[in-house]
Amino acid sequence: MIQILSIVQIIFAVLLILSVLFQQSEAGLGGAFGGSDTDGIHHTRRGFEKFLFISSIVLGILFAVSALLILVLS
Repeated sequence: MIQILSIVQIIFAVLLILSVLFQQSEAGLGGAFGGSDTDGIHHTRRGFEKFLFISSIVLGILFAVSALLILVLS
């Protein structure tokens, strides 16, 4: 059971990494140091961008739950 959960966790991790990497970054170089060029601009996510945003949240939750299940079962 733990081996299956470990494989599932690896799959969740890869999918989570891909969903985060495919998202567009609105911040420029200043965003890396805590500032941002677009402080006053509100951006609405639509279409595929919204799908990636929601899927990264869901995959993060599933990854955490699978990690906790492995911890409890071992």
